[in-house]
Amino acid sequence: MSTLKELYDAGADKLNDAFIDDARFDAMQLLLRITHLSSSEYFLKSNENASEEQICEFYSLIERRINGEPLQYIIGEWSFYESEFYVGKGVLIPRPETEELVERVISLIRENGCKTVYDLCSGSGCIGLSISKACPDVHCYLFELYDDALFYLYKNCERMKLQNVSVIKLDILNFSPRDIPKPDIIVSNPPYIGSDEISSLQKEVCLEPHTALDGGVDGLDFYRAITEKWLPLLNNNGFIAVECGEGQTKDIVSLLSASADSYAVNDAYGLDRFVIGKKY
Repeated sequence: MSTLKELYDAGADKLNDAFIDDARFDAMQLLLRITHLSSSEYFLKSNENASEEQICEFYSLIERRINGEPLQYIIGEWSFYESEFYVGKGVLIPRPETEELVERVISLIRENGCKTVYDLCSGSGCIGLSISKACPDVHCYLFELYDDALFYLYKNCERMKLQNVSVIKLDILNFSPRDIPKPDIIVSNPPYIGSDEISSLQKEVCLEPHTALDGGVDGLDFYRAITEKWLPLLNNNGFIAVECGEGQTKDIVSLLSASADSYAVNDAYGLDRFVIGKKY
């Protein structure tokens, strides 16, 4: 029989031996998952014995992590901008830098009285739903094509019970206009990795859906589509805010320049991560 602390230490050692980054953090998250404890509850109960069922389940999750499955997929949900979102195979894992994009869009909404937002390539819905939660007077349209992603998008909509969102199944690269209000803001974290670069990504990233990663040969296919097909729908003096890959901001600003006064914005780490524009 093992105590919870002994079980945690053994799991962390296994992950560390397998060269898993943040082994102790991952082991703790998996232990909290199978015990249904909070961090503070664990520290109070760490010397209690784990059940045989808990031991078996914990080691099963540890093996999945050793085999490269992302921690977030194993847990099945992840925190993003003050909310918990269901995630799994089929959606991009919410990342901290994307919270900065949400924060900037919320600021634009509040400063300019925006009422309609389009979230393109919505995935789990973490961007659009976070904006809708923070700005109840805004209506956000979440556009997503793939059924695997829509599964989690609908689950997160149901979980958050927001009345100011609409989900639309649609390919943003090929679409026909819909009978919905034109947007005051378009926001997107589209696929932006070059097709040939995907195989060289970390093992965990490669397990995320390629449809959420592959931005075409140069990684800019979706930005071209947004510029050519979606930017014309934007209301005059409306805004566009997109996340992008390192080194792409100059090209994206150039793409938008015919229709919008745009500029690059660094993330908290000083990397060029976002492009913000205002339609002429």
